[in-house]
Amino acid sequence: MRIGLAGVGRIGAFHAATLSALPAVDTVVATDADPVLTEKVATELGLETAPDAATLLDSGIDGVVIATATPGHAPLLRAALEAGVPVFCEKPVAATLAETIELAHLAESTDVPVHVGFQRRFDPGHRRAREAVAAGELGTVHAVRSQTHDQAPPHAAYIPTSGGIFRDCAVHDVDGIRFVTGREVVTVYATGENVGAPFFREAGDVDTAVAVLTLDDGTLATVTATRYSGTGYDVRMEVMGEHAVLGVGFDDSLALVSAEPGADFPRGTPHLVFMDRFRTAYTAELAAFCEVAAGHLASPCTVRDALEAFRVAEACELSRAERRPVDMAEIATVEG
Repeated sequence: MRIGLAGVGRIGAFHAATLSALPAVDTVVATDADPVLTEKVATELGLETAPDAATLLDSGIDGVVIATATPGHAPLLRAALEAGVPVFCEKPVAATLAETIELAHLAESTDVPVHVGFQRRFDPGHRRAREAVAAGELGTVHAVRSQTHDQAPPHAAYIPTSGGIFRDCAVHDVDGIRFVTGREVVTVYATGENVGAPFFREAGDVDTAVAVLTLDDGTLATVTATRYSGTGYDVRMEVMGEHAVLGVGFDDSLALVSAEPGADFPRGTPHLVFMDRFRTAYTAELAAFCEVAAGHLASPCTVRDALEAFRVAEACELSRAERRPVDMAEIATVEG
């Protein structure tokens, strides 16, 4: 297969290396707004290049991976759908709820497959948790805890364009909760504080946040997100059922130190960045996209899925700003 890649920054270059190693991929054709960066990554990884996205989409590729900065996602997704090229798009598909709704309409009006990059759907732990819930191994699930804790904050210049901690960071937890439980969120109550660097407050954001989500079967889910988790990058989930409790992310890379005397776990080295924590998931995700592009697999994460996670993140931001519970019926969706 010939797979196009739009964007060769940090995550784009990572995807380029992953795609190049996949048995299904013969050629990766890359482009970026920065031609110097394009040539650098192409030389390092042995990629073909295209001068721009329009040329890329017209170069006989079997699918395209969109890994640009967020403002490039929506226009590139539209262009790919118009060109009839199967698309993998990193989250978010757009920076605003209104544009995400528009793209959900557009994607559902065409037969061109779109796979949105929520990589936890391919993480072995999250997949095992989903299987356990679906099989009834835990009995009735009454609570879920999910967290995304960055080891250190992103660069200050990133925060004003990030969409806020719920849309940028905790949206992965929201999608993970939907994926594992198979349920939808009906109400949200969220709060956040800034106790770290002032650039979060200056951008109208927070560096630490918590949300309580009520699912449509009455299950309660809590989401925590922070930009300051000094021990390491820490993504975990606990699914609590009447028969058993199942944990995700409690391996030897667990990014915490026990306060209990004599405890000797974890025995490994914590991850510091998301690409290391989810390396296996990213590989499986892009391998699945090749199957999607070939017509052998339905999209594992549609634009509608991305929209539902975005809507919950939007509700969390509204709840935080107005200091009140928010019913999901207040948040616009495809049906109006």
